[in-house]
Amino acid sequence: MANTARRLFWLALITATVMGLLCLPVRGQETGETLYKSKCAMCHGPDGAGKTAMGQTLKVPDLHSDEVQKLDDAALKGIITKGKNKMPAYEGKLTKEQIDKLVAYIRSLAKH
Repeated sequence: MANTARRLFWLALITATVMGLLCLPVRGQETGETLYKSKCAMCHGPDGAGKTAMGQTLKVPDLHSDEVQKLDDAALKGIITKGKNKMPAYEGKLTKEQIDKLVAYIRSLAKH
């Protein structure tokens, strides 16, 4: 009986370890677009134009605009990190890598 319990314990431990390792790549595959949709689209809209009820109330800029696109990457990172006007700060909520992905995604909006 003790032998069976040991085997079940090891089987459960190995299964939990494998399942944990399988979940790791998901965070690495997070894209700027998926981050944008989960963190930004509520105000900035699915296309970045800011034409949402919240976006219009807060007067968020169109992310395609020259006003936004002329900002350098450091300025965009600063706005995302520290917030600006009514936009919340994402410092401590997003990693540097996630912020970099958002900046790259915002840059891609200029091409649409």
